[in-house]
Amino acid sequence: MRRALGLARSVWGTTHPNPMVGALIVEDGQVVAEGATAPDGGPHAERLALLARGKPPRPGATLYVTLEPCSTQGRTGACTDSIIASGIKKVVVGATDPNPAHAGRGYAVLRAAGVEVISGVLEPECTDLNLIFNHWITQGGPLLAAKVATTLDGKIACRTGESKWITNERARADVHRWRRLFPGIAVGAMTVLKDNPRLTVRQEGQPEWCPWRFVFDGLLRTVVDKSLPSVFTDEFRDRTIVVTTPHGGLGYVRKLREMGIKVWIFDSPTQRVLLPDFRKKCAEERIAGVLVEGGAQLIAELVRVRQLDYLFAYHAPVIFADEKAKSMFSGLRPEKLEHAIRLTGVQHEVFDGDMLMRGRVAYPEKLLVDETVFGLR
Repeated sequence: MRRALGLARSVWGTTHPNPMVGALIVEDGQVVAEGATAPDGGPHAERLALLARGKPPRPGATLYVTLEPCSTQGRTGACTDSIIASGIKKVVVGATDPNPAHAGRGYAVLRAAGVEVISGVLEPECTDLNLIFNHWITQGGPLLAAKVATTLDGKIACRTGESKWITNERARADVHRWRRLFPGIAVGAMTVLKDNPRLTVRQEGQPEWCPWRFVFDGLLRTVVDKSLPSVFTDEFRDRTIVVTTPHGGLGYVRKLREMGIKVWIFDSPTQRVLLPDFRKKCAEERIAGVLVEGGAQLIAELVRVRQLDYLFAYHAPVIFADEKAKSMFSGLRPEKLEHAIRLTGVQHEVFDGDMLMRGRVAYPEKLLVDETVFGLR
């Protein structure tokens, strides 16, 4: 199953909105064929492993697969049908299909055909692999996640604004690994104006890759100057989407579109984009996940309206101990521990001293907001 997980990770970020799945066939203790999910619309891992075998598996062969085989026709046919037709009589599975309408159905179909099914092998790892798909299939929309990199006391910059680099090189390389998983990356206007980021994936030995790049800019401040940010002018500008409101001005919208930049305009009584509307639009466009990398105001707004689903928090062994240094999180005023936001399903990784803590955001029943921070009063 660990080898099957490695196969699934080999197609990291290329299968949206489908899950990443690895499958292999074992005969007499030897792996004889392997497969991993093709991009959307292509064959599933089980079918590719069977095709790679090139002939009927030998009696006693076992299929290992990281996710319960699908039992519905879809565009590529039911994998359970292919398994049954192959003559394989034993299937070992990692995670159960998260879709409530399908969960366990694949097992039942296989068992009814006389196939032995063993499930739950390395289930936590197999489930965690597809955190974007799991959210997409159960919630009917994209996973909205945020990435933060802070000191131990939660600061993202000195009082002077200096912030490069709080985390070390290995931790920053891991950020690019997660960027490659998400079909979209988002930042606020001030992050674009201050840092001029490329928002691409740059991994050693791999060509530079560009996800959908969302720039939240309710007033189109990023378009005012003649010197435009690189996300509007580089070779990937057709992958940039500016998310704005009617308050930004139609002239700037026209300018962006003439440059080949996509613009999503959302009605709003203020300069802030209504984040539930953004989530709905991503679902319509089949964008299964968006990683928000700043700034602090955008992430604070995501939290305030309970739209942040998942958090990647990198911590460096650094302490500023300065109340005027810039904090990552703000805008709430919890009066008791029960009012705090927590993470569930937490995972940890260490990178030469820096630590990543990641998990699903769990909101308290009562979220107390400092309305003055958001200009609500």
